[in-house]
Amino acid sequence: MTKIKVKKNRLSRISQGDVFRDVECIEYFQEKKGVMEISKILFPLVVILTQDCDLEQNAKYLNKKQCPSNQDKKLFSVLVVPLYNSEHVFSGEHLGDLGHKMSSINKKRTEGISLMQNERPRYHYLDFPEDVPIVSSIADFKHYFSVSVTYLKKIQSTCFVCRLAELYREDLSQRFAAYLARIGLP
Repeated sequence: MTKIKVKKNRLSRISQGDVFRDVECIEYFQEKKGVMEISKILFPLVVILTQDCDLEQNAKYLNKKQCPSNQDKKLFSVLVVPLYNSEHVFSGEHLGDLGHKMSSINKKRTEGISLMQNERPRYHYLDFPEDVPIVSSIADFKHYFSVSVTYLKKIQSTCFVCRLAELYREDLSQRFAAYLARIGLP
């Protein structure tokens, strides 16, 4: 497998391909007799999928000194996908902390080999360089969710890990779009 290329310096703005650690996903919230219950899932790693041109326009909108005539560039949230430890995905244990047992994938057989070669539409395999503190990981496109831009800006200084180089983030984005555009048959 070819190691992906990453950039370790963070931009002042949120960027497509940014990898963040310890990102919360609100699973649900409900009110019972005046008490709010909020269930959060903490994902160890996520990568931002939202197109960089939209993120750049949002940052320009937010940095304007005076109020623009319209707010059509403002983003409320961005799409992210969790990155799971590849060994945990192969063993079907990547959601074990949530009480879910997933199908195992034999990495030495066709299904695992095709996953690591990014030939399975649902998954995207990423092998990080040695100087990045992330093990080989798998993005499962079925688990994408949105995160508030305000929240990401708040945690950016402490939770930014790295940014995928342009070619690799575009590959990830294209594969995600193809997965969403598939025709679902019963």
